[in-house]
This record gives sequence, C-alpha cells and structure tokens, in this order.
Amino acid sequence: MAAVAKGVLRVTGAALGPYQSAVIRIGFSLTWLLFLLREFPHRHELYGPEGPWGWDMAQQLIADNHAFTVLMWDDGRGWFEFVYAVAVLAAVLLMVGWRTRTMSVLFMVGVLSLQNRSVFMGDGGDNVIHLMAIYLVFTQCGRVWSLDARRAARKPEADDDRVGPALWTALGALLLFGTFTGKFDWYTELPWNLPVVPYLLWAVWLGTALSWCVRRYGSEQPRILANVVRNLLHNTALVVIMAEACLIYATAGWYKIQGSRWQDGTAVHYPLHLDYFSPWPALSELLSAFALPLLLITYGTVAVQVAFPFTLFNRRVKNVLLAAMITEHAVIAVILGLPFFSLAMIAADAVFLPTTFLRRLERLALRVRGRLLPKRGGAAELPAQRTGGEGPREREPESVEHARA
Repeated sequence: MAAVAKGVLRVTGAALGPYQSAVIRIGFSLTWLLFLLREFPHRHELYGPEGPWGWDMAQQLIADNHAFTVLMWDDGRGWFEFVYAVAVLAAVLLMVGWRTRTMSVLFMVGVLSLQNRSVFMGDGGDNVIHLMAIYLVFTQCGRVWSLDARRAARKPEADDDRVGPALWTALGALLLFGTFTGKFDWYTELPWNLPVVPYLLWAVWLGTALSWCVRRYGSEQPRILANVVRNLLHNTALVVIMAEACLIYATAGWYKIQGSRWQDGTAVHYPLHLDYFSPWPALSELLSAFALPLLLITYGTVAVQVAFPFTLFNRRVKNVLLAAMITEHAVIAVILGLPFFSLAMIAADAVFLPTTFLRRLERLALRVRGRLLPKRGGAAELPAQRTGGEGPREREPESVEHARA
C-alpha cells in the first residue's frame, strides 16, 4: 500500500517528462512549419480552392466522414489564406513556447483543418502529426525550453497576466460564433454519435478558464485539486504518445514480417530503383550495388521495429534501439527523399529519450550560447523547469496536503 500511495502521489503530484514533452513540442511544430513553408508556393493546389481535389468533392467526403476542418466554412481565397497564415504562426509560436496552451489548440486546429481538407496529400508523416497535434493539447509542454518558462522565472509571483485571458476570450468568441452559426459538424461516425473536435475545443476552453479562476481566486485546496487534474492529463497524454509510437513500430514490424520481399531480404532494394524515392540517383545506385548490407538492413529494420516495444523496461537496450531507429529515419530522409515523414517519426521517438541526455544537451547549448553571446548585465539563465501552465509560477504542494486533496 505504501508503494501504491507513493506511485499515486508521483503521478498526480507532478507533470512527468518535462524535457521529453518540450522536445516533442518543438519537433512536431518544427516539422509542420517546415512542411507549410516548403509547400507555400503550392498551397492553393494542395489545400486551396483551386486544387484538383475541389470544393464539391471535399464537401462530399466530409459529409460522409464528418471530419473537422474550418476551411469548409468558406470557399473564398481570403479565408484560405487566413487559415494558412494562422497555421504557420501557431507552429512558430508553439515551437518557441509562447502561450503554449493556446498555441497548442491553434496548432491542432491548423493541422486538422488543412489535412482534412485534402486527405490524399501526405506521405505517412501527416498521420503522425495529425494524432500528436491532438495529444499535445493535454500536455504541459511549455515547462522547459520555452518563453513561458522564461516569463515564469522572471516574474514567479506575477498575477496581472492580461495576454492569456485576452487570447482565451477571443477564442471563446470564435467558438460561440462557430457553434451558433452551425459551422461545426456535430456528428461523427462513432457508435455513440459523439462530436469529437467541437466538444474537445469547448472542454479545453472551459477547463482552462476554470483552472485560471481557481488559481486566481480559489483557496489552497481547490488549487491543489486543479494541479492534480492538470498533472493527470499531462501524464496520461504522455503515456498515450508513448503507446502510439509503440503501436506504429509494432504494426509496421509485424506487417513487414508477412511480406514476401521482407522475408527474402530484398524489400529495401526495390525502392532504391524507383524515381519517386531516388532524389539522389547516384547514391541510390551505389547503395543498391551492395547486396549483403541491404540484406542486413532489411532484416535489421524488421527486428528493431518488432523488438522495440518489448525493450522499454530495459533502459540500455531501449536506448540502443532508439538510436538505431533515429539513425534509420535520418537515412530515409536523405536516401528516399522523405524528410517530413522522418522528422515526424524522430519527434515521436524523442518521447523515449533519457532525461540525463536531454539535460546534457541543455548544458551544452547554454555553454555554446555563453561563448557566442556573452552575458550583459547579469542576464538570467534559461530556466530548467517551471510548475504551472501559462499562468504564474506556483508552489509545489506538500505531500500531506496533496494526499488530503
């Protein structure tokens, strides 16, 4: 019972994995941002009203699958440009960690709106970003390596924040407009007919508003309870992200086992001879000339993907396979010309990175910054961790008070 109580206090008393959540926040927002910037000249053909997947066809598909996208609110070019610009801006601000709670919601809306507008655009990495954008909403991904953390460290007791409430007031007005004008599709194909995204947006808005009111006006016990709820949501979302990554690798590995080309060790050989997957033809021809390395890579890929979920309880083996998978995705990005798919998978893998490794990277980055940009007038260092969301920094509850709450 003591061990169970200790585990419950650990899960509810703190948001675990602050460095890992910061890495996946930066990784997915950077991946989506680079994709939007690369496709900026082609945005109208990919997701706009002038694309081959026209407005009428998109309406028919969305009427059937009830996907969420604000791009179907209007078929004008001005509305599309506005949504695309908001998606780019949300990715930038989420990456640097400015108002991470608000930006995570806008990031999710931008990802779902663009991807659901043209579902046939993507290379597999879009599916990963699609799911992770939803999970990031429930995480406290701005506790470290963010502008929110720096602001909380400089003004730990500040309670006069006006930007956060103003942003949520504007978002609430937009939600009211979408709700009462019938812009949201309130039906899905789920058995219980649950309107997933609109209810999710309202739940996040109301939950954040209630949490802000409790932190500002509530007594100590409601504040502790609010911290418990936020920590549970964060830790649960991290577990879901880990489970999602494991499912991706497990299903990919077991499907490969059933393929005849993977069984005879020639699966990697054939993509190297396809023009679509050969951005560097000379390099592809050079690699395909060595049969034994390709055979080892083919079998090694299957072995690593199948074995990885079973190695999570052995830290050393897990770290070795994690390094192998990250290296594999980096090679895929260069050799097969799939940079955004590889970046999305590397960002998903980052949730398993050891905290000690990430802290070493942080110290290294601080030393490099100190050499390149010497301090002026005793400037404050980058904070290691903070305890709250977007609001002021809060004191960690005592174990007795926390257990009582």
